[in-house]
Order: sequence, then C-alpha cells, then structure tokens
Amino acid sequence: MSAPAAVIQTVYAELLERCAAAAFREAFPEKGTFVCKTVKGRRYWYFQEPSSQGKAQKYVGPETPELLERIERHKEIRDDEAGRRALVSTLLRSFNSPRPTSETGDVLAALAKAGAFRLRAVLVGTVAFQTYAPMLGVVPAGAALRTEDIDIAQFRDVSVAVADSIPAIMDVLKSVDETFHPVPHQIDGRKVTCYQSKRELRVEFLTPLKGAYDGKPPILPALGTNAEPLPFLDFLISEPEPAVVLHDAGIYVNVPAPQRYALHKLIVSQRRRAGSPKRDKDLRQTEALLDVLVEKRPFELHDAWDEAYARGPEWRRLLQHALTLTAQRPRDRTLKIVERTRGELPKFDVQFGNSPARYDLVRDAVLFEGRESFGGRVACVMSREALDDRFGAGGLDENGRLECFRRNRSAIEEIARWKYLNGPVDAPGSVLVKTEDVIRLPRKP
Repeated sequence: MSAPAAVIQTVYAELLERCAAAAFREAFPEKGTFVCKTVKGRRYWYFQEPSSQGKAQKYVGPETPELLERIERHKEIRDDEAGRRALVSTLLRSFNSPRPTSETGDVLAALAKAGAFRLRAVLVGTVAFQTYAPMLGVVPAGAALRTEDIDIAQFRDVSVAVADSIPAIMDVLKSVDETFHPVPHQIDGRKVTCYQSKRELRVEFLTPLKGAYDGKPPILPALGTNAEPLPFLDFLISEPEPAVVLHDAGIYVNVPAPQRYALHKLIVSQRRRAGSPKRDKDLRQTEALLDVLVEKRPFELHDAWDEAYARGPEWRRLLQHALTLTAQRPRDRTLKIVERTRGELPKFDVQFGNSPARYDLVRDAVLFEGRESFGGRVACVMSREALDDRFGAGGLDENGRLECFRRNRSAIEEIARWKYLNGPVDAPGSVLVKTEDVIRLPRKP
C-alpha cells in the first residue's frame, strides 16, 4: 500500500464525521425540538415535530457527549454531499478501499434513509467487514470481500424500547428493486426473516438467541420484520461502532466492533461443516483482522477475548479450535496479546526430524528446526549460554558447541518443545532457549 495507514484513517475519520452530520440533518429537519426522557436511570433523546395528528416523536439515541454536541449544532448543519463524494472517491481510487456492489449499496442507503441504523440496527457480515479496511487503515485481501447478502441485526429489547419504527420493510426494499419478495421462514412459513430480489440479493434480519429456540422467529417492532435468532450474536453486536459504507456519498451505519467481529468469526467458523466455503471465508476474514488488531487495538482485542473466554467451556473450546486452524502469524500474535499459550490449543504439538543444525556466529547460538503438528515451521534457537550451563560446552569453539548440540539433541529438542508449547509467546513460529529455561534442570555429571 502506497499510502500510510494514518492518512487513510484521517480521510476516513473526516468522511465518518461528515456522514454522521448528514444523516442527523436528514433525520431531523429544522422544524422541531429535541426532548429528553429518563429510562432506568439513563437519558434518551427524541425529536418532536409537528404533524397533522399532533406532535410526533422520532427516536434519536442514548445521551452521549457527541450526541449533545450534535443537538447543539443541529441548525448549523448544512448538506455536504459533494465533499462526501470526494472523500469516498479518494478512499476508493487512491487507497483501494473495498466497496459493496451497486445494488447492495442502494439497498443499504434505502435502509439508512428509512431510519434502520438510527434505531440501533447493526450491519453484520461481509459488508460490515468491508468497512474495517479504511477504519483501521488497511486493505484486506479482496478474495474475502465478495458477497451477495446483507445481514441486519438488532437486540429485541432495543427494538421494543426505542418506541419508533421504520416504514414497511417491503416498501423500503421495493423502492430500490421491485422484484424483492419475502422468503417464508423454513420452520414457520407464516413468518419472514429474509427478503430476496430476482438478482438473488438477500436481506436477512437477525437477533440474539435467548434460551432454547422454539422455531418461532420473534418480531423486531422497530424494523417491522421477524428475525432469525442466532447464538453468540449478542457478543457480536454489543457496543457497536459507527461506520461508513463506501457507496455514493457514503452510508452512515452501525457495525460490530472489529475485535468482536474477529472473535465471533472464530467461534462461528467451528459451527460450520469442515471444508465448507463459508468456514474458510470466516477464517480468512479472521486472520486478516487479527493481524491488524494486534497492532491497532491490542487492549480492545485482549478485553474482548477475556469476555468471550469467560462465557464458559463451549466458548473456550470453539475459540481454541478455531485459533488452531488459523495461519501461524496471526495465531501467535493473537496468543501473545491475549496472554495464552500454544499448548492450550487442542492437538497442538511440535515434532523434530533430523533437519541439519548450524552454528550462527552473529547470534552466537545453535539454530535448528521443528514442525508444528499442523505443518507450520518452528525456528528454534539454543543460546550459547544455555548450551554452556546445561551441557558443559563452555570453552569450546563453534564447532565444538555444534558437536555438543548433536550429542544432546534429544534433550535440547524436548526443552525447546516444552517452551514453545507452554512458555509465553514471543515471536510467531520461533522459540529461543535461554539459560533460565534450562538452569532449573540438574547438570549432567
């Protein structure tokens, strides 16, 4: 990538702020007033405007410093469509940021205009994944970005509590494509959670599963549709973040926090059939995100991992199994950030063949190689000090030390194996055996 990450993020941050202001202006015209309600100790804001039937209220959102500032500047906000288009174009053309298909973008724009994201719906799935590239200042691999689905999630209690709703969902979708039609639910054909166009663009609505599923998809009153209940979804859509989909002049949406998205993908990948394309896509998206998050959001990734890990044995099992299947670099960098060891991963081990060892004069150490049980290469380093302290190689030249290594290779490999599996992760795919790793062992007579 030719542009520094900071430049991409700066352009994106400017676009995000302008799109937020534009969405606020479109949702709340100048004629009207903002009113506050306190519910269970938390303040929520509504917009009250005159109508033929009296005063109508629209949901604005929970009180935050950013919302209060936007309310204060409400009448000053002016349309900035040309500027937003220019920023979108810069991200697409200059920085190669990903974008949705034209039809997908048009449907998302219609849902946003109708108020779906104002009412705290969350865009999930691959279209949400696309927004992380400019947000984090990177461009993920294009192969993991193609999709023909739009997934919208919402907590049911939020859908009830906002006391507001969008226009009829079929009217919203048909305003983009007249061929949209409801798809009867597989279990209860009277209910609808999914809508599809003749071009096979699917729009599906989801909600977290609470308790056992009885086959009856609940209604989301704010969105005017039923939704498919899914396990683990509450973790994904807790604490969502604002984002911009790079279509037209930018679409202001809510997406999962990227660290939650990455860990959720780890979990759900293990609930898919082995070898399925969706499972592979889940893991590839996870690898791309984890490799960035360990640098961009290490503390947030650590906290999200701890939260998921604390949810019980099944959550831990799924996380560990999935992490075992990810590429070595993002796997090890993640383990380092979340302070876990490779030995906690199921069926994970290191084997040693009879690969040649050599003495590195620059590092003053013996270098040799092992292999992970899943094929990854392990670069092993035995320091001169450790060789001297454990195996009595002191005073020998490099050839003598190399010969000492060969005579004691089995014991040295076992020390390296133990540290690689049980010690703190240092660098991806490597292990350094130092004096403190062997000094507790009895000296050879």
